[in-house]
Amino acid sequence: MATGTRVLFTTVGPYAKYGLSVVKACARAGTHYGDLTGEVSFVREAIDRWDALARSTGARIVHACGYDSVPSDLAVLLLHQAAQADGAGGLTEVQLVARAKGGFSGGTIESMRGQLDGMRTDPVLRSLAGDPYSLSPDRTAEPATRQPPDLGWISRSDDGPWAAPFIMASANTRIVRRSNALQGWAYGRSLRYGEVMGMGRGPVGAVTAGATALGLRLFGAALALPLTRKLLDRVLPSPGAGPSEAARRSGWFRSQVTASTESGQRYRAIAAGPGDPGYAATAVMAGETALSLALDGDRLPPATGSLTPATALGNILVERLREAGHTYEITSLT
Repeated sequence: MATGTRVLFTTVGPYAKYGLSVVKACARAGTHYGDLTGEVSFVREAIDRWDALARSTGARIVHACGYDSVPSDLAVLLLHQAAQADGAGGLTEVQLVARAKGGFSGGTIESMRGQLDGMRTDPVLRSLAGDPYSLSPDRTAEPATRQPPDLGWISRSDDGPWAAPFIMASANTRIVRRSNALQGWAYGRSLRYGEVMGMGRGPVGAVTAGATALGLRLFGAALALPLTRKLLDRVLPSPGAGPSEAARRSGWFRSQVTASTESGQRYRAIAAGPGDPGYAATAVMAGETALSLALDGDRLPPATGSLTPATALGNILVERLREAGHTYEITSLT
């Protein structure tokens, strides 16, 4: 059986094949495991191979324990709990608007290269990338609810800023939907969950959103083509490279998540913290995740196997992150 004192934490990134071996070893030994991956294909393969074994040994295999996808996953969990406490019914329309200041990670870019290469040659990976329920524990049981696109164009709420596609949405949204399914669709079978990036208000916000949406598409196309990739490789950071110490200190993230419910009540969650999202803030999330797995075993949800931050750690991780200086707040809007 797994003990709360045996925990292994890894990054994965461009080393996915080694990461799968680590997941296998932890599942066999009943050792709790956490990682920072934002790669849907890696998580899916780990689930398919080692979920049942991890459940049998009592291991908690927890993916996406950094900026991908802790703020998203915990914010939606808290929104569900607030609606449940008020008798407001299930969540229906939920949208995260992300704002952040941070640098580029060479490991993340290398991971993107690998995923694009895989999708170009493997139709199964292409299908997985396009399936909004690709991390579901039971794909055939998922509702027919149509989900927002991961890579849409610009948008704007009635009183909000202009928004562009959020590059992390394809990973975060699937983690949140897996959390919902692992809890018996407790958030609601009509849940529609999407993520965008806030770009500011007025004409400047609209232009910035449009430029960002176009730039993301051009960047993805350039990475996918051998000739343009070679040109990009000259200027993009290599694996292991990232923002300076000063940039890591001055960074921050703020995710605002607005939810409507079956009863018509509305709520807002704020998940925020200091430090570069992919480095300083993620280090806090990873560290508190490891401490939760190592020290809080008796207080954690009873689930084992291939889990998400919300289903493996839930409110215990929220408490730890608040104590570490991160913000998780819920407000009723009606």
